[in-house]
Amino acid sequence: MRFEKRGLIVGGVLAALGLLLAAFALTFGTYPIVVSGIVRALLGGGDEMARTIVVEWRLPRVALALLLGAALGMSGAIFQSLTRNPLGSPDVIGFSAGSYSGALVVILLFGGGYAETALGALLGGLLTATAVYLLAWRGGMQGFRLIIVGIGVAAMLSALNAWMIREAELQVAMSAAVWGAGSLNGLGPEQLWPVAVTLGLLLPPILLLAPAMRQLELGDDVARATGVQADRTRLGLTFLGVALTALATAAAGPIAFIALCAPQIARRLSGAGHVALVPSALVGGFLLLSADLAAQHALPVQLPAGVMTVSLGGLYFLWLLLREGRR
Repeated sequence: MRFEKRGLIVGGVLAALGLLLAAFALTFGTYPIVVSGIVRALLGGGDEMARTIVVEWRLPRVALALLLGAALGMSGAIFQSLTRNPLGSPDVIGFSAGSYSGALVVILLFGGGYAETALGALLGGLLTATAVYLLAWRGGMQGFRLIIVGIGVAAMLSALNAWMIREAELQVAMSAAVWGAGSLNGLGPEQLWPVAVTLGLLLPPILLLAPAMRQLELGDDVARATGVQADRTRLGLTFLGVALTALATAAAGPIAFIALCAPQIARRLSGAGHVALVPSALVGGFLLLSADLAAQHALPVQLPAGVMTVSLGGLYFLWLLLREGRR
């Protein structure tokens, strides 16, 4: 295990900033609570109103923002590493749209709950990933071709999702459309614990495959020469990346551009020549929590967090396209 000094410092700073932002999010709101009141509420003291606000409402939402942002950041890092392209994130190459399609089928046709929606999101993402890889395969896999095929598949799935919502019953369609904007509104402990447990189960294999992922960035021949089974490793990383995206989609709906932006921001902050998983997770959590806070308090009307990430991430995506086009 190798650790770069700058990477450790940047990771520590990002973790500290995330904790500070989380503490601010717990105190700030329509019902402001001082830090001492937050501490008493977390320890089971204080008045009942403060405990309800902190423990039942704000804390689960803050924790979910950090966890789901981390999941999206790691998912983006995995796919950008596999494609060796900063555009290779799950929301660009169609995997997020596929997870959304799978979740919509369960919600609109079967009226499924959280567990069924999560399973539908995972299956939709895996089927989309399989289709994209098969369509992009030409005696091998090139990252740019995968991205182009994925953008086309994402466009078709977006049209399918819009059609499904249009054909559904009005109340169900409105609920699905609001959920499809990507929002942390209404999420609580019943969503937090499944997300935390699932993410905890996904982390060990992701960290186990992280060194092999670094080797794959050098090319399949070099990776095989160092003992990495390229095809099997790529398949495992693809499944884990889709599972991370599906986890976030099932919990909060499709939240765009966190997976695209977080790995590149983390790479520039750490000064590394590769996409790293842990800094990407820390940046992703910080970005999603910041977007959720802005969506709640920056405007007179509360917006879904996904609206804020699309607004800011769209500008970054445009800059990235122009930058890649000049190369």
